[in-house]
Amino acid sequence: MPDIQNDVRLDPRLKAILGFMPNLGATDVSSRQEILDELAGPEAGVAAGAYQQLVDMMDNEDIAPSKGLTIRTQQIISQPDGNTINLQIIRPDNNDVLPCVYYIHGGGMAYQSAFDGNYRAWGKILAAKNVAVVMVDFRNALQPSSSEGVAPFPAGLNDCVAGLKWTSENAGSLNIDASKIVVAGESGGGNLTLATGLALKKEGRLDLVKGLYALCPYIVGYGSEDKFPSRVENNGIFIYTNDNRGIHGYGISEFENKNPQAWPAFASVEDVAGFPPTVISVNECDPLRDEGIGFYRLLLSAGVNARARIILGTMHATELIPIACPEITHDGATHLVNFAWS
Repeated sequence: MPDIQNDVRLDPRLKAILGFMPNLGATDVSSRQEILDELAGPEAGVAAGAYQQLVDMMDNEDIAPSKGLTIRTQQIISQPDGNTINLQIIRPDNNDVLPCVYYIHGGGMAYQSAFDGNYRAWGKILAAKNVAVVMVDFRNALQPSSSEGVAPFPAGLNDCVAGLKWTSENAGSLNIDASKIVVAGESGGGNLTLATGLALKKEGRLDLVKGLYALCPYIVGYGSEDKFPSRVENNGIFIYTNDNRGIHGYGISEFENKNPQAWPAFASVEDVAGFPPTVISVNECDPLRDEGIGFYRLLLSAGVNARARIILGTMHATELIPIACPEITHDGATHLVNFAWS
């Protein structure tokens, strides 16, 4: 178990938050169905309610003012599956043609929603810095978002790509500069950000995006502790990475087949060659830190215009917890918005 309160690296404000959280790891499972059965039980419902209360606290007019912004929901038909998904569109209340941050929420590709309080707040914080924000509520692998159904890979990735294509095709009516669309996301959304790049490359459609920005990307899935020692060093600081639930929930066969569109850590130099400018941002005290750095180094070896950031004193996805360290949230948002404008 990590000694969080005596970890000199962690910001004291994060130690205080973690002090109220149970420090429990998860057990391995034998199948995706086992997780679905757990989620159907009463204990899961109680936990989900407590989570919803927590994240909704992060969206209020003091933390993320809505003044001067327009916020709406757009339903679209996702291809190739023909399902309906929701996009949350947030932008300054003007007719200026702006760059777009196309944002993919976290949650291990399996949980959470772009309409959760912390993401509503994050979207407003970004948009207030003078960009259009389109947040895609893709099909999660295990627990429903606002969009219909749950399904393993490639459902969520298909939805993310479909929403991006819709955004590009409708850039004119959205007052978005189609030449300045950046795909971004944290954790599982960081996985899907990089996977979207891989999928677009395979289609020959990397022209749709100006850049990729992955925060604390969750791209290994399971194992590889020797290669990525932060998975041991920081395991249990906010999140655990030593169980197999992620790979079973998203689709065990894709992990076993080393599919880089499901788990981008399997990508080769050839897979990422030709990527647009890409930023990888990681947190010092995050179990996922080293896999993000590893992907950054892969990008460099492929000749991609890549940059990396390590945010000292932070745990996994600190930027997306605006009540914890607001200046870190705003610094991260400013860096992302500047990338979109550059």
